[in-house]
Order: sequence, then structure tokens, then C-alpha cells
Amino acid sequence: VQLQASGGGLVQSGGSLRLSCSTPEFDGSNAVGWFRQASGKEREGVSCFSPIDGSTSYADSVKGRFAISKNNAENTVYLQMNNLKPEDTAVYYCATDASPISCDTSELHVEMFGYWGQGTEVTVSS
Repeated sequence: VQLQASGGGLVQSGGSLRLSCSTPEFDGSNAVGWFRQASGKEREGVSCFSPIDGSTSYADSVKGRFAISKNNAENTVYLQMNNLKPEDTAVYYCATDASPISCDTSELHVEMFGYWGQGTEVTVSS
């Protein structure tokens, strides 16, 4: 199973990036989560979208700045990141799972997802 994450890069503080996660081996009915891992830190949940119940969730640290969306025709989930801060610097991963997952949760856990992409690096300079 392959997830294809892309869109990372170097951006100045206050800038924007849009990450993409393509899940060609799934039929579009699976939840997709975005996680990030900064150097020396544990992987943390950032955002999630579930087509099962239309639920979305965001980490408190990104609420109001990040937005998750899905292009059904392309079976791609996007993470629009605005007003980026140096503390957003990390490798961002998208993940999915074959089992039905609701994103109506206060916190995402790595254990919720069984399939992971390779990660795309985001660096925000101050």
C-alpha cells in the first residue's frame, strides 16, 4: 500500500504551503490523517478527515491556520497550512487505514492508522 505525500518545502514565517496526500490504492472511503514529527520529538496528530461521517479534527496548535479538504475526483486529501510558524517545522506524514475511522475525536493517535506515507519535510524560517 502506498500513500504519496508531497508539497513540503522551505517557507518563511507567516507563509503558506499546501500538502497533498494521494491514496491510489483506496477507493476514497477511508479516513486520512496528517501527522508531523519534529526532530527529537514524538509524532503528533495534526488533522484528520473522514468521509464516513464527514468529520474533521485539528490539533489545538493548528486550529484556525490549517484546513483539511478532499478532492474526490483525484482521491487526494489536502492540508492547507497558512500563517506558518517556526514551530510547525517537521516532517509531515499522511496516513490511512482500511477500517472505518471517525475523525470526531479530540486527539489523533498514531495507532488509529495502519498505512503511512513516506513523509514530506516542512521547514519554516523565522
